[in-house]
Order: sequence, then C-alpha cells, then structure tokens
Amino acid sequence: MFAGFDYGSSNCAIGVWQKNQVNLVPLEGDNYYIPSTLYALHPSLIVSQVYKGIKSTELKQDYQKTRQALLNSLSMVKSNLDLTDDECKIHLGREAIDEYIECPEEGHFVKSPKSFFGATGLKQQQLDFFEDIACAMIMTLKQRAESHLGAEINHTVIGRPVNFQAIGGEKSNQQAVTILHNAAMRAGFKNVEFLYEPLAAGIDFESKLDKNKIVLVVDIGGGTTDCSLVKMGPSYRDKSDRQSDFLAHTGKRVGGNDLDINLTYHGLMPLFGSDSQLKSGIPMPNQPFWNACKINDVILQSEFYSAKNQRALSDFVLEVNEPKKFRRLLSLQRNKQGHQLVRTAELAKISLSENSDYLADLGFIESGLSQNIAQQELANAIDTSISQVVSLVLDAIHQGGCKPDVIYLTGGSAQSPLIKAALTHALGDIPMLNGDHFGSVTAGLTKWAKQLFS
Repeated sequence: MFAGFDYGSSNCAIGVWQKNQVNLVPLEGDNYYIPSTLYALHPSLIVSQVYKGIKSTELKQDYQKTRQALLNSLSMVKSNLDLTDDECKIHLGREAIDEYIECPEEGHFVKSPKSFFGATGLKQQQLDFFEDIACAMIMTLKQRAESHLGAEINHTVIGRPVNFQAIGGEKSNQQAVTILHNAAMRAGFKNVEFLYEPLAAGIDFESKLDKNKIVLVVDIGGGTTDCSLVKMGPSYRDKSDRQSDFLAHTGKRVGGNDLDINLTYHGLMPLFGSDSQLKSGIPMPNQPFWNACKINDVILQSEFYSAKNQRALSDFVLEVNEPKKFRRLLSLQRNKQGHQLVRTAELAKISLSENSDYLADLGFIESGLSQNIAQQELANAIDTSISQVVSLVLDAIHQGGCKPDVIYLTGGSAQSPLIKAALTHALGDIPMLNGDHFGSVTAGLTKWAKQLFS
C-alpha cells in the first residue's frame, strides 16, 4: 500500500488512495491533522522507542551502533527520574502540548521539528537527535494509520519545502532530506520519494481544472513559504514526467511561525520590558527578548534556557529601569514558557483575521496579566514577513518568464487577509483561489504516490 505523507511544520497528515479518491487517515482520535509537536522526558526514551520499532535487522543493528550510549543510559534515566513504564512513552500532537504545559520545566518539547532539519552548524549529536525525533513521529503515525486501515503501508511520497533554510543553500536542503529519508526508512517504509509541497498542492488543484492554465501555487506553511509556477490542466495531468511543465520554484524559511514570533515580540514583549530603558538611560537591548521568542531556532533556544543565561538575566535585573517587567522575562526563562507565549500570539493572529482586536491571556506568566492587541498592531508586526512572501511570488513569476492565469493559495497562513491584500497590491487583478488550507498538500502527495507506485 502507498500513502502521501505531509510531515508539515505545523501539522502532519497521511492520505491513501481508496475507492478512486484520496482519503485522509485519522491520526489523533478522529482528527486527520495532528500538530507537529513531540514531548519526552529524556532523549533516551525517544531512542528506545525508535529502536524497538525498527523491523529491519540490518537497520536495527546499524541504529544500535550509533545510539548505543543513549540505549545504555535508559535504565539509569528511569531510575534517576523515578519513571514507571507508562511514563517512559513519548507524546505527540495535542497530547505533547498538554504534557508540556503541565510541566514546562521538565523534559524536551519540540514544536515544528522540520524547521530545524536544514539548520547550519549542527553537530552530529544534534543531527542524530532531530533524526530520532522525525523517526519517532513518522513511525508512530505510520503505525496509527496502518492500525486504522488494517494494512501495511510500504511506499510513500513525503512533502518537502523548496528550501528548508534561508541560508545554507543546497547543502542545508540535502541535510534535511537525508534526515527525513533515514527516519522514514527506519520507520518501515520500503520506498521513499519526495515532492515539493507547492507542487503537491498544485497537483491536487489540477485535478479540478477543465482547461489548461499557468498556475502560481503559493503555499504558506508554518515554517516555509514556497511558490511554484506550473503548466496545469487536462493536457498535463496524466504525464509521468512533469519536469518541462514546472516553470519556476522559489522558497524561503518564512511562514506562519515567523508571523507568530514577530507578533510575540512586538505585541507581547513590551510587558516583559522590551520597550523600556536601562537605569543609565540607554534603550533596552532587544536580544534577550528575541531569543525568548525564536522557538524555531534551536541554537538560540539552547542559549536562552541555559543556566549561564539565567544567571546573566538575574544580574541584569539590577540595571533595568522597570525591574518588575523584566522579572517576567526571568520567570519565563526559568519555567521554559516560550512556546506558551508564542502560542498565545498565534491564537491572537488567528482571531485577528476576523476581529478588530484580541485580549491575550498571559495568566500563566502572572496572575491577571493580559494584553489587548489590535488588528493594526498585527499588521505592523508581520509587515516584514509579508514583504518576503510577496518577494518570493514576484521572483517565481520573473524566473518563469510569464504571468500566471490564476494564483492558488494554500497553507495555514494563506487565509490571512493581510497576505491576500499584499499580493493583490503587488500583482494586480489576477484571480486568486483558496485551496484546502491544510489538505491540499496531502491530497497532492497521495495522487503523486499513486502515479509512482500503483
């Protein structure tokens, strides 16, 4: 059996071909989409679960050699943390979020792991860690899908952004694809292929076209924005080789997560003292506040939550003009609440797509603490990110050498009226259609898998 696997920055989904159509498989209760989050009390628990789940003897032996130290430490970890067998499991999706919120100071919580796969400067230990996270997630979701279907899934097409990182180029892309490929093979897939996510969304859209068109697919996901200019329609969709139909691709690591992070900094960080001054009269340095917000940068997060930084922030309180506000940042650092803060901004962003203002509840930081955010504040906070999205769109049109007949928008952040208004302003009166913001990529990956494996 084959499947399309959308291992997204925000959500994961799996599609299969049944009764001559794409069907999504429930992965979390009745939910077809599961948040791309993982929580575990210790890395050795992730490694242990992956090791137990590898079916291939050869792959299992190879994995054991590279992870022996962590596998050997499992008994000691269980003893030191006083863990029962039930507490040794890892948590995915909404369950991971709930576990993290309950005990943010314990364990390892990873949101949007795919955002890290192409990061430059990672050590082998960090690469192994992300590979283990990817494998644990893919393996678990594959098993859930197979349990629901009553059949084994052997072949898959996995979506990938055009560029995983803004820097690093093809080296970063290859690093990320290698992580995903190794993880998927260990998870039990026999054949793994990759397809650009905007192309996948476009392939799903193409099946509904009754005339040939040049389509600009704009996929604004959680971690990246990707654009593809493609010839589509009845004359093209049954071709097995589409290379000549793909006119241009652009992509960059800017997406919904960046909108959330920018809104967190500009809309919420003033409550932590970001816009105040030092006693000397010098403006407050912005780095500590950005480091708290940038949950998609593993190196900055590691530095922010370090014991060294905690001591530095504790000492710095004596130098600030509004110590009460700055102590909130210190509390956030000690309790590892950065993800909760950015999630609060994300909820504000979602609400402000329809409402003029939003009251953000920050009671988890300090009892009774809240902040009202107006729609214009959101627009100001994310203006730079939206400009980058528009630049990617214009670059794809320039590379393709022709104007699209239609723009097809997909991805969780594509529904933002601010983004649509910016695109209309830049491109003029080109018809703009909305896809299934979460399902288009999965459907396209599944249809491509059908062409490759059926």
